[in-house]
Parts: sequence; C-alpha cells; structure tokens
Amino acid sequence: MSLPRLRPLPLATALAALGALALAAPHHAVAQGHPDLPASNDAAEARLNASPRHGEWVEIPWGDGKTDSLMAYVVYPITSREHSPVVVVVHEIFGLTTWVRAVADQVAAEGFIAIAPDLNSRVRGGPSTVELSRDSSVKIIRGVPTADKNAGVTAAARYAMSLASAERRYAVIGFCWGGSTTWGYAINGGIPGYSGAVAFYGTPYTQSGKLVVDSLKKIDEPIRLYSGSKDPRIGALMPAIDSAMHALGKDYMGHNYEGAIHGFMRAQDDPLSPPNPAEQHANLVAAEDAWPKTVAFLKKQLGIR
Repeated sequence: MSLPRLRPLPLATALAALGALALAAPHHAVAQGHPDLPASNDAAEARLNASPRHGEWVEIPWGDGKTDSLMAYVVYPITSREHSPVVVVVHEIFGLTTWVRAVADQVAAEGFIAIAPDLNSRVRGGPSTVELSRDSSVKIIRGVPTADKNAGVTAAARYAMSLASAERRYAVIGFCWGGSTTWGYAINGGIPGYSGAVAFYGTPYTQSGKLVVDSLKKIDEPIRLYSGSKDPRIGALMPAIDSAMHALGKDYMGHNYEGAIHGFMRAQDDPLSPPNPAEQHANLVAAEDAWPKTVAFLKKQLGIR
C-alpha cells in the first residue's frame, strides 16, 4: 500500500503557522527573567509591561519647606489586606530607570506598597517621567546634597503612608548610590514608622576612604548589606563595617557574595560581552540568595505574615 503524498503548504499558511508557534513558545517567560526575583536589566521592560499590578507616576512635595515637587513611581499590591506597609526603593546612580521601576513592581508583588522617588528631580530642573540616559544621570546626581537624599526618601515614605490603603510603617531599600543613600537615611533616623533598611552594594559615610564609625552610633533600626566580592571598594570596607556594627551592638548583617559584581541584582544572568558564564552564574546565585532574605527581612520588620 502506498502512502498518500503530502502537499507542501502555501507560503502564507506556513508563515502563519510559524508565527503561531512563536507566540505559543515560552519566550515571554524567558524575556521577563526569573519570576521570583526582581527583573534583570534586560527583562525589566517586559516585566513591567506584563505586570498585573497597578503602577502610576505621582508628583509629591519635598516637604522641607520648599514649594517644588519630586517625581515618584508607585506600585500597589494585589491583596485582600485592608492596609499594606510601605517600602521606599532608592535608585542607582543611573537614576529612576525602567529597571528600578521593575524592582518596585516586584516589591509590590511581595505585598507592599512600593514607591520609587526620583531623587534627581531638583538637579534635573523639576519632576519628569522622562528617563535620563545613564551618562546624564551620573553627571547630575553628584549634585544631589545629602539633605535632598534624606528629604526625598522621607517625602516618598510620607506620601505612601498617607494613602488610604497604607499602614503607617515603612522600610527603605537601595542599590549602588541608593545603597549608600539607604545607609545615610538609617543614620539620619527617618520619621515615625521607619522600621529598617536593606542596602545593596552601598556603604555608610566614609572620609578619605575610611569608615566614619561615629556616624553608625546613630542607627537605631535593623539594617542589612549585600554586596559582591568583585566589588573591590565595598569589599575592602565590609570588614570595618561588620566590626563596627557588631561592636556597637547594632542589628546588622552583611554578606559578600563570592564572584558577584557590583550591581549583581540588576545583572543577574543577562548575557555579558565578552561572555563570562562564571560571572553570570555568580550574579544569579547572589540574587537568588539575597532577594528572599530581603523579602523575609521586610516582612518581619513591617509585620506581614
């Protein structure tokens, strides 16, 4: 018995079939990164576009007696709770990027109201939703004084805690420049409701490259520090930070992840140029350990069970 002869599909039909297969393939999940972690840099835009949570831009007053405003991005959790605590997400030296907004979205996925203020708002000339280029942000962010860093984080916390769905408790997390800002804020003390902080690859105050130990005496709330061993500047300071914080009896824990770089949470396993599989793996391992610890810390400090 002879088999029936198969006829080739018309070109248009074949292309349509291939398109359907492409849509059905799980490339969207890959493009959005690892779902239990904040998006990586390459996955941030796709993650935001696919998020089921409501995020919005808001202009809020600085609250330091000035009449100008700063821009912030707020993301609300999907929850049955009547009220949710607040987490302020402080951006890197690159400013309030799509990646930072994606981090805020992941924070909200964990049950918090997340708010990411643009602490460049004054030095860039006023509040704006336009994302600065990396070079532009790096140039102007050095002009943000310490007072504006603290005032901006406080303004974001105060605004978010005033929302009808918010509890009057908040914590702060920050990355890179934002990690150092988070340390400075912990030293500054915050406002009523402040309950702790997590700094990713950022350090407390230094002078001539040395830790200003006396400033750490002012820290009252728990703080965590996560960095990577390929960050030589912060790695060199971590023994002094660990020693000082423990000697002062502070609620502190620091971890330096072997083989991970400065910015490992943003990098994760995004492709590198030139390729470096070992570094990609180390960055992802660091993120996979640091993020669950961060979430557990925030839930403990802010009373989410």
